[in-house]
Amino acid sequence: MKQYEKTAELLLRSRYTVVLTGAGISVESGIPDFRSKDGLWSKYDPAEYGYIGSFRANPAKVWTMLTEMDAVLRQARPNLAHLALADLEKRGIVKELVTQNIDSLHQRAGSKNVIEFHGHNRSLRCDRCRKVYARESVSFATLPPACACGNALRPEIVFFGEDIPPQAYRSALNAAQKCDFMMIVGTSASVAPASQLPLVAKSRGAFILEINPMDSELTRRTTDLHICERATRAFEAIMAALDGGWHS
Repeated sequence: MKQYEKTAELLLRSRYTVVLTGAGISVESGIPDFRSKDGLWSKYDPAEYGYIGSFRANPAKVWTMLTEMDAVLRQARPNLAHLALADLEKRGIVKELVTQNIDSLHQRAGSKNVIEFHGHNRSLRCDRCRKVYARESVSFATLPPACACGNALRPEIVFFGEDIPPQAYRSALNAAQKCDFMMIVGTSASVAPASQLPLVAKSRGAFILEINPMDSELTRRTTDLHICERATRAFEAIMAALDGGWHS
């Protein structure tokens, strides 16, 4: 329990806590990591379905994968870890949250200051005329769904081969530079440019906490404290250490 008590102490003492989350925090909400044995890339070759060039060459083909992804994301619900982070933000402890996930579960849990590094699935857009459509207004009866201009629509996610949205990148980098405590939850942070954020924070003197049920590339070279546990269990204990008990 000492690691949870130390985390609670760090949270209370922190001037500017920033959180970086990845696929691992949403696994307990029913969204398999894309790279896991049950994930999308076990069924669909990312070279064929994950790259922006593949989408533009054959959007109907890529939409067979995207509709499956959409169904998984829409059935998911925020779990205790998402709710705990939203509560920590409400208390004024967590200042900003950077997520590599596209599932919007942090917002649905109540987090407000969310930086979506890889975009989201709440809306679709046309690459030709740039018109944006709410997800609920689009029918997937015919694939690919089309814009009024006739071009194929795409979800507002970052495909392989695309840059991180400039505003999201700048905001995430600024958060990493400002924080004195960074919590890394459910990600190995091994893929650039997200992998640079913990290094930036560390170089500015931030304490790095990693919550991950397994070691990552960060564990021995960057992490100051590693809680080797799944996110929901870790946050249940952290919140209990903060105020002697917590219920979502």
